[in-house]
Amino acid sequence: MTTADVLPELSSIVHYNTVRIGDIDVFYREAGSKTAPVLLLLHGFPTSSNMFRNLIPRLAGTFRVIAPDYPGYGFSGMPDREDFSYTFENITNIVEQLVATLDVRAYSLYVMDYGAPIGYRLAIRHPERIEGLIVQNGNAYDEGLLEFWDPIKKYWGDASAENRAALGFLTAAKATKWQYENGVGDLSQLDPTTWTLDQALMDRPGNGDIQLDMLYDYRTNVPLYPQFQEFFRKYQPPTLIVWGKNDYIFPPEGATPYKRDLLKLETYLLDTGHFALETHGEEIASRIEHFFQHRL
Repeated sequence: MTTADVLPELSSIVHYNTVRIGDIDVFYREAGSKTAPVLLLLHGFPTSSNMFRNLIPRLAGTFRVIAPDYPGYGFSGMPDREDFSYTFENITNIVEQLVATLDVRAYSLYVMDYGAPIGYRLAIRHPERIEGLIVQNGNAYDEGLLEFWDPIKKYWGDASAENRAALGFLTAAKATKWQYENGVGDLSQLDPTTWTLDQALMDRPGNGDIQLDMLYDYRTNVPLYPQFQEFFRKYQPPTLIVWGKNDYIFPPEGATPYKRDLLKLETYLLDTGHFALETHGEEIASRIEHFFQHRL
């Protein structure tokens, strides 16, 4: 076997690292050449960079792939709520500082669920750094917040203890498993270690309140939607949408409005649910490679 035969395999090796950002340990997964275009993978609720565990080595021959865990998620630190406010703004700050620590100056974004407002907050801060977007069930339009969000919107309007407690079921094991199973035709494709890991980390003392804090703070993303959309219109990042069309949380009504603002857009509605990578990972990876083949 020659060196040329070995090097492509080496590029897919995933490295698991932790860096100190302020007083918080931030865990991230990384693979690919340091000279390749950067793809920043931003996860959703209630998961972590683990949702990208199969995609990272798959794309490492094309990109330098970086996937962080947010504070309170995955294997990053979980500071006390008295010491760190769990808001989308503060988590965006952490991701921005991680990018700076890794000396990343331009990147494409893969955004999903919570990762969408975090990624788009980064984009409106530094639009010149964004080379492209991959959107998987990540919302930026009012049309995408439908029935699932009604009790959460009630909490936004009245942050009473009663309304907060009414959302506690979203941190329970049944709801976590449901997020993976809902909308999936063949449940045998699902890896149970996903929701088991997510739940084990959410069951840590204090984490349930962190999740409720984040659900309450999601309200601060909605007034930013016009700014996100202005970024799309002004900067026209090449955008690939790969959306689980059976998702009850972020239904396909949230995918279609992107075409109002983006010209270099391809949209694929996949016959699956919220965590589309679990059932359509290879299709998504292939579409990413094809879409960005001549754009980076």
